[in-house]
Amino acid sequence: MKVLFFAVSVFLCLSSFSQPGIEKHYKIYNTRTKQLTTTEQIAIDCKDADVLFFGEEHNDSAGHYMEKEIFTALQKQYGNKLALSMEMFETDCQLVLNEYLNGFISEERMIKEARAWSNYKDYRPAVEIARQNKLYVIAANPPRRYVNMVSRKGMQSLDSLPKSSKRFLPPLPYDTASGIYRDKFMDFMKGGSPGTGNARIFYSQSLWDAGMAYSIYSYWRKNKDKKIFHMVGRFHCDEKLGTAAQLQNRNTKLKILNISCFSDSSFAKPDWSAFSNLGDYIILTDPELKKTY
Repeated sequence: MKVLFFAVSVFLCLSSFSQPGIEKHYKIYNTRTKQLTTTEQIAIDCKDADVLFFGEEHNDSAGHYMEKEIFTALQKQYGNKLALSMEMFETDCQLVLNEYLNGFISEERMIKEARAWSNYKDYRPAVEIARQNKLYVIAANPPRRYVNMVSRKGMQSLDSLPKSSKRFLPPLPYDTASGIYRDKFMDFMKGGSPGTGNARIFYSQSLWDAGMAYSIYSYWRKNKDKKIFHMVGRFHCDEKLGTAAQLQNRNTKLKILNISCFSDSSFAKPDWSAFSNLGDYIILTDPELKKTY
């Protein structure tokens, strides 16, 4: 009964994403050509790219629709020379995710044991495209328990972990970006709860970035013929900072493109120049569209 209810819920969710007229709720802009563009053109533009970041707002329904559309366009363009990478799964859940993708366990079991996000319905379409086309899915994010360790005890606390735990982390010590990204993060956190200005919070953010970058890099290093589509919160890759910068530092020859997708009050008549620093592509979504949660 639970499985049936879940399937019906997913169907309704996907139906709402694919409703006629959804194209009226987003606009895609290429900051290099300074022109509106399409998902198909983005896929073509990735011919010489190794990694395409999709920076999302986690509850943006049009954004999730665009993730599915762009990943579909990439699959049509590049076939099995493609992999999906996700912030939404943690590295110690890779085995469980693999078991689901290979048909060994049920979706219900995967969702539970891979600790899928509570809004997994928003990410399910991309995972299913990967499963149906036998594409690898990278569980990219370091486990939250270690991110929490850093925010409570500092970076050095990770050194005491056993090797069996460290295998889920990037090589230690990991890089903590200074300059623009740190300033941007600290400014963002000023409106947070007491203690969020503490440097340890930034170091925990840096662990997310370093961990995701290392997960992507580790896969690319063994599969250089494949393109990687990484789905992540846009703060991690806007301006090609955060995770994108950490990945570029791993190999300066990597060709990285990024998308910044978000809702904005200027949707009806945007000033694209105001957003051009954020990415290679800007996707503005309609702020009036209902959020997924």
